[in-house]
Amino acid sequence: MNRRQFLAISASSLAATPPEEGFTPLFDGKSLNGWVVRDGPASGFAVENGEIAAKPEAEYPAWLSTTKQYENFELRLEFFTKGWTDGGVYLHAPEHGRPTYCGIKINIFHQVDKTPMSNSMGSVFPLIAPKLVNVKPGWNDLRIRVDWPRLQVWSNQEQVQDVDCQAHPDLRWRLRRGYIGLVTLSYPHRFRHIRLKELPSKDAWETLYETPADFSKWVISDSNPRNPVKFEPLGEALRGDGLGNLATKEKYRDFALQMYVRHARHHNGGVLFRRKGASPASDHYEIQLHDVEDAHYPTGSLYHFKRSIYPRIEAETWWLFQMWVKDNWCLVRINGENVLEYDRLENLTPGPIELQAHQAGRWTEYKHICVQRL
Repeated sequence: MNRRQFLAISASSLAATPPEEGFTPLFDGKSLNGWVVRDGPASGFAVENGEIAAKPEAEYPAWLSTTKQYENFELRLEFFTKGWTDGGVYLHAPEHGRPTYCGIKINIFHQVDKTPMSNSMGSVFPLIAPKLVNVKPGWNDLRIRVDWPRLQVWSNQEQVQDVDCQAHPDLRWRLRRGYIGLVTLSYPHRFRHIRLKELPSKDAWETLYETPADFSKWVISDSNPRNPVKFEPLGEALRGDGLGNLATKEKYRDFALQMYVRHARHHNGGVLFRRKGASPASDHYEIQLHDVEDAHYPTGSLYHFKRSIYPRIEAETWWLFQMWVKDNWCLVRINGENVLEYDRLENLTPGPIELQAHQAGRWTEYKHICVQRL
């Protein structure tokens, strides 16, 4: 048997390794079926000798993503380090936006830090240092278990993380469902034996818009006669333009709202909630959507009440919008950053959630809109 035959048989054996009970392979050892490159070229990752190999094109922000989203699960894989190796594994990564800050990143780093740091191997990057650093040249074993609110990580069979995400001031707001991803920062990472066992779901959301069929859950609540509002379903996206509001038929008092937003440059709109009466002029609250950093109330602000910290957003690019309203309190999070918190809401009246178009010719689009009653 020559060397080429031996390598071929070895690669085939790796791909055929039976998974542990309850685990499903996420990588077949032959192709990238079930995976897609996001924020970078498809050439950034390839299959070599039964392994996923990162190429120089896989520079930040490129990452390799599962095509399926997951909530609670146990993930097991092996990764290879040789020399300087910097990257990680994304959990609950968003479809758009900043995976490290909307979801969670478990850091992969080659260095054996004597004093664990928030960027060491096994850290919840860049927030929580591991209990210890266990990494070596060559192949390493990584095990990650997410069962909200508990996050556990093992590196080479030693536990390095055991975190209560709900108790953490930032992790508690992260996405609880999303993609699993491999990020390599253009270093020559290699991965193999990637398998996953799904755990019971705990997070329930009501879909407000996913496809045009969901447009029936909404109604035009206000329209300007001179510049009539126009909201139309465009496949997975819902587009608004003109002057007026689109409102849910259902009413909500305390809720969490989650969606992706993109818009024309210097657009103007908002998300309205807790309207008291039927009139557009009746008391309500509005989270401003206006991508002018120096505006009196830019994106994320509670209009008339509190200015937001201007978020990291770009025109015509999708970004993640998250919002929580409970009693007198509300929080707005954009692309993984808390941009507004306010605890003096006086109007506690249930009302529709409304999408406002406030400037003709400056469109705004929304997709994957979902709500959760609190």
